[in-house]
Amino acid sequence: MKILVINGPNLNMLGIREPDIYGRVTYTDLCDMILEYALNKNIEVELYQSNHEGDLVDKIQEAYGKTDGIVINPGAYTHTSVAILDALKAVAIPAVEVHISDVDAREEFRQISYIRSYCKATISGRGVQGYLDAIDLLNNGD
Repeated sequence: MKILVINGPNLNMLGIREPDIYGRVTYTDLCDMILEYALNKNIEVELYQSNHEGDLVDKIQEAYGKTDGIVINPGAYTHTSVAILDALKAVAIPAVEVHISDVDAREEFRQISYIRSYCKATISGRGVQGYLDAIDLLNNGD
């Protein structure tokens, strides 16, 4: 199994940006945690982060025929990007949407997700553990 983990804008600022909402785990800590978890599960994982919508679309398109599943935290693009939704639909790779905070309990605009309609599940409010939950969901084929 090969899983692509995509993180959108500002996720590279984990541990710095609003730690009362997103926690003190850094982006490097998150990546290390995911890599170790995947290694223990014998899953190949690729990590990618960009602050640019087009780069995220390009990465999704590059995954076509090469990746078995996508874990995606589109960051603020969750609430604005039809382009990311269309890219996911185009490649037809199973995907799980992840959010560190509980977006459904936050501002009204954060409760809108353009990609949710494509994703097989949304994991929200579980902190960085949500990424591991998403990997398990994809790996188990649930």
